[in-house]
Amino acid sequence: MALVPQLIGAARGAAARSLLQLPSPVIARLAGAPVVVDGRTLDPEMQLVLRLQRLDGPAVEELSIRQGRRVIVASSQVAGGTQPIGAVTDRTIDGPAGPLGLRFYTPRGLSGRSPALLFLHGGGWIYGDLESHDALCRVLAEEAQVRVVAVDYRLAPEAPFPAAVEDALAAWDWLVTHAAGLGIDPSRIAVGGDSAGGNLAAVIAQQTVAAGAASPAFQLLIYPATDFAEKAPSRHTYAEGFFLTRAFMDLAEDNYLTGAEDRTDPRLSPLHGDVAGVAPAYVVTAGFDPLLDEGAAYADKLLDAGVRVEQVCEPGLIHGFANMVAMGKVAPNAVRRAAAALQRGLT
Repeated sequence: MALVPQLIGAARGAAARSLLQLPSPVIARLAGAPVVVDGRTLDPEMQLVLRLQRLDGPAVEELSIRQGRRVIVASSQVAGGTQPIGAVTDRTIDGPAGPLGLRFYTPRGLSGRSPALLFLHGGGWIYGDLESHDALCRVLAEEAQVRVVAVDYRLAPEAPFPAAVEDALAAWDWLVTHAAGLGIDPSRIAVGGDSAGGNLAAVIAQQTVAAGAASPAFQLLIYPATDFAEKAPSRHTYAEGFFLTRAFMDLAEDNYLTGAEDRTDPRLSPLHGDVAGVAPAYVVTAGFDPLLDEGAAYADKLLDAGVRVEQVCEPGLIHGFANMVAMGKVAPNAVRRAAAALQRGLT
């Protein structure tokens, strides 16, 4: 549900990136004794990042939501660095409850009609915006050679469920309708996102098929949150010490939900929805992530329904790695693998 909760302060950002460029044996020594859980070993780069994170102030879930939003953006910009891109433009469309912001990313050298990705950011439905995932969107666009359209959907607690779902579906409908004028092939539009954004992406794939409407050609689901109804074992195993904490998840849930929802509603919990006929998917999970089990369970559900799925676990990584595109080697390489899968899925 989170992106990178207070990864490291901006003052330490450059130093952290430098440390992660050191030779692997040096990083391993700086990281400390190996951390092994359920037979998996935490990658030394991730372990070092966690050590640096503990040097900073209070965790983001201990701040007010307004303060936390500022910290999330600042820390994500540190972790994402400056990523080259052909062009970035913002525009506003009419959303279900007012203006809805979109950001368009065009990779260098792209010409003519191209595939596209509608991207929904993570952040537990309470954090995140166009800035927090700007670096990730740039990398996905450039690496996959697709246009990326990011959605600035409404956040809780100001706009609880189902506001984010409504905005996500509205953005999808608008993009499909206007694809040709945007230089996008309407038959090759993917939907994707990380964490809470992965949840929304899966919801779009299900809801569009159920409605008999134009549906995504591919799904890029990065450690998606898929189940509000039950707590899978990994939510307990990795609840502390690996960025995404139990306190963060509780805060997100308490603010996104009003308490009156059916937690098996597929718009909340796509794991409980009908996946027959949805688009092929790349589902990537992190080995040290509370959302590991429900992401894997969703991939299995897709497979059981006959959906073509590439299921990948990045065993040594933590929740939030997708935002770390300027941090070391292992996280950026995992993002490149996801981008390559997106490119294959839309070819």
